[in-house]
Amino acid sequence: MADDSDSSNSPFPPDNIGEMAENLAKGGANPLEAYSHALDAWGKVLEPLAKAGQDKVNPKDRRFKGEEWEHPVFDLVRQGYSLMSDYMLGAAEQIEGMEPAEKAKLKFAVRTVVDAMSPSNSPLTNPVALKKAVETRGESLQKGAQNLMRDMRRGQLTHTDPDAFELGNNIAVTPGKVVHQTDMYQLVQYEPATKQVFRTPLVIFPPWINRFYILDLTAEKSFIKWCVDQGITVFVVSWKSADASMADVVWDDYIGAQIDAVDAIRDALEVPSVNAIGYCVAGTTLAATLAILHEQEREHIVESATFFTAQVDFSRGGELLNFIDDNQLVMIDALVTDGYLDGRYLALTFNLLRGNDLIWSTFVKNHLLGEDYPAFDLLHWNGDVTNLPAKWHRDYLCDLYRDNLMVEPGRLKALDTPIDLTQVQTPTYVQAGIDDHIAPAKSVWRIRDHFKGPLKFLLAGSGHIAGVVNPPSSGKYQYWLNDDPKVKSLEEFSEGAKEIPGSWWPDWLEWYEGHGGGKVKATGARIPGKGKLKALEDAPGSYVKTR
Repeated sequence: MADDSDSSNSPFPPDNIGEMAENLAKGGANPLEAYSHALDAWGKVLEPLAKAGQDKVNPKDRRFKGEEWEHPVFDLVRQGYSLMSDYMLGAAEQIEGMEPAEKAKLKFAVRTVVDAMSPSNSPLTNPVALKKAVETRGESLQKGAQNLMRDMRRGQLTHTDPDAFELGNNIAVTPGKVVHQTDMYQLVQYEPATKQVFRTPLVIFPPWINRFYILDLTAEKSFIKWCVDQGITVFVVSWKSADASMADVVWDDYIGAQIDAVDAIRDALEVPSVNAIGYCVAGTTLAATLAILHEQEREHIVESATFFTAQVDFSRGGELLNFIDDNQLVMIDALVTDGYLDGRYLALTFNLLRGNDLIWSTFVKNHLLGEDYPAFDLLHWNGDVTNLPAKWHRDYLCDLYRDNLMVEPGRLKALDTPIDLTQVQTPTYVQAGIDDHIAPAKSVWRIRDHFKGPLKFLLAGSGHIAGVVNPPSSGKYQYWLNDDPKVKSLEEFSEGAKEIPGSWWPDWLEWYEGHGGGKVKATGARIPGKGKLKALEDAPGSYVKTR
């Protein structure tokens, strides 16, 4: 009789993942056959019980897809998890006597824990991982363990093949030059693709919490290239990833940088104004810039402003509000090094908002199943994090997200100038994403409550990234328009909106043409480096490559 302590002949995996991989790799008796026999034996016993509770599992839950989960043993495992998760989430929902904000934080915390507890996340209770481990004699687990160790050393979850993309080679390849540089940013100007271009140029302000090339991925997805192809002279700001030299950077510096970029472009092209785009937090900053320009009686230098998923009123700021309280701020302060915050912490925060999609599905594929990483440009960009100036990031969380001071006229100042959004008269185009979990559409909508100039609102399909990066060639998603001036809320807008299939970019271009100032020849200063602004280096520049 075999000793009970010897588990080498057991059809079930040992508790230690490494030991499991080692045992399977040794060979010997066919482990798949023994494993299958054991499961079948238990399956016959448990089949009636499993069939009785199959309605407890959400058929749309992608975590439990696959025929392996239909086996009675694992069917009961997922049924038990579904019951447990429903109970925990329901209990959090039913708690009485809590402030709404505190209850929202509790529900988010419970959901995060519930997601982590899924049996799909464990090699011992994920039948797909178990089957592959047995079939490969542990090779899948060994490879997955190597991937896990690599991510732990890197301090960041890997979503895509790190060697698949190279900036300026197969991503961010729209031709252009860096034509202006400060300690805060590089200004990239793109080469014209048409013989004539709109007189009024476009400057794009991307968020400094990410790299600008989200708008210049592959040629097929590039918003920047598409704009150039439509005859627009395009400039983009490439923000510097924060280091110790930026320890004292505050909001004033980013607003000042936006004004500096506008003035540099106007002077170089000898035009009175520019059109501007602000994406996410850079859109929030663009709103403040417009208010300050009004107070300085210089609002004319921005002909029009477009906002991609940007908030100015944070009263409905979504689940990110769950990360902003005194305890969270103390934790953030503890993570600061040399005056800046490592971008990996913020990346984790955003990933937690969609934990199953951006954390646990990757964990299962690459750490449990040992699969190769995909070559996906969007995921590559998502993992290419930037560091943040700690002082300004803390002010941003407190003054805007937590205290919502930006919508109180004169409550905030920058460049020694009060910020009053109600004074902004600039023609504005506002884009929001219907499934945006970072800047919820109902929050983006509220810019209409503050700006006083002509404003067009568009609701796009998908979320914070795919809702913006949706080229006409893709044929994906849709958008909604409602021109009724009496609409007072996003709900009213949605009820009467017209749904239009495909990309919203052509609609924006039609609006942009009204602010383009006619056409001029694409010569002289319209070619990067041929005017007052000399070429410093090729696009996409060096700032975007600095970690």
